[in-house]
Amino acid sequence: MEPAQHPDMTLQERIAAAMRDAMRARDARRTTTLRMAMAAAHNREIELRRPLTDSDVLDVITRQLKQRRESIEMYRSGGREQQAADEEAEAVILAEFLPEQLPADELEQMVHAAIAETGATAPSQMGQVMGRLAPRVKGKADNRQVSDLVRRLLAERQERGA
Repeated sequence: MEPAQHPDMTLQERIAAAMRDAMRARDARRTTTLRMAMAAAHNREIELRRPLTDSDVLDVITRQLKQRRESIEMYRSGGREQQAADEEAEAVILAEFLPEQLPADELEQMVHAAIAETGATAPSQMGQVMGRLAPRVKGKADNRQVSDLVRRLLAERQERGA
């Protein structure tokens, strides 16, 4: 088993090990991407004034991924395909450290359950549903995908009058 995949390691230790492996392999993009993630985690640790938990590191990685996705959209809309491709490559590297993503059908079941638990019937109650759902899907689904699904299902529910 590679050191970067060892189950007893914290997420931060796994990222550091993967960065060292990338340095040894002379993989510049991977090294740089993981170094930026480690720096962001270190900054978050300073900000919080305590060691980071895996959940904290997951938040950092998720934020880094979100930044990459926003950059990809901006580069594509500006016709800068090479920069978008570079950002996509970095996003793939960061995504390796996220938990396995929820399948679409399982995510939809979770959204339906959260809607039922909150009794939400309209898109205006989306905040209640997201508040219930967010901790359950943290790191396992893209927040934009989750909010789009919640919005769509609540709109359908409102149209049906339920």
